[in-house]
Amino acid sequence: MSATTYAFRDSVTMLRRNLLHARRYPSLTLNLLLTPIMLLLLFVYVFGDTMSAGIGGGAPDRSLYIAYIVPGLLLMTIGSTVVGTAVSVSTDMSEGVIARFRTMPIHRGSVIVGHVIGSVLQSVVSVVLVGAVGVAIGFRSTDATALEWLAALGLLVLFAVSLTWIAVGMGLVSPTAEAASNNATPLILLPLLSSAFVPLDTMPGWFRPIAEYQPFTPAIETLRGLLLGTEIGHNAWLAGAWCVGLTVLGYFWSKARFDREPQR
Repeated sequence: MSATTYAFRDSVTMLRRNLLHARRYPSLTLNLLLTPIMLLLLFVYVFGDTMSAGIGGGAPDRSLYIAYIVPGLLLMTIGSTVVGTAVSVSTDMSEGVIARFRTMPIHRGSVIVGHVIGSVLQSVVSVVLVGAVGVAIGFRSTDATALEWLAALGLLVLFAVSLTWIAVGMGLVSPTAEAASNNATPLILLPLLSSAFVPLDTMPGWFRPIAEYQPFTPAIETLRGLLLGTEIGHNAWLAGAWCVGLTVLGYFWSKARFDREPQR
């Protein structure tokens, strides 16, 4: 058996293990998934009329704000979902199962790869569920072509991969599951400080750079452009650069920590 086949087989085994864990203990995933859904319903039905008047500059139109907010909530869903990955990785490290895996004849990197692939799959499912809620309350993307929908899906998957690698690194450096959850909290908070809920030009001047120069804002604006036909500009390559940069950083950070991490 070649080294590639060996690594693939063990990675699939670890992926199956992580998916079984997610199925048997769904409470964490559901709790993280409820955050963007509750925010979506809150901002649409409580603040929707007021926020839409501010965005459109005219009479309140809740459907206008639904179209604006859903792309941001889809990316926020990914940030929420990968927090569970950080907790899962930290739990594995603290409970000693990783130490046992180290003594078994399995490919070393398959443990982390299984977490990453499992997290990306969970993120995609979560995005589909939140998107379904958005459609149910009125979100429509009638002008997007099949190619634009495919590009939007590719952006979501790429963003999920990048945040998952960062979450894995956070899990590896956290001594407990509670610490991992706290360390990964910025992945939920950053979308709140982006253009997910209000346009950048409505923000105070001192705050606008914080919202503009972070990974979520260009990804959100690119997703809006693909689904709603708004101007994308330089956001597409910025979003791609953020995704690639975070993936590379998260991969080497996670690999370095995992290779030298003793059992806790």
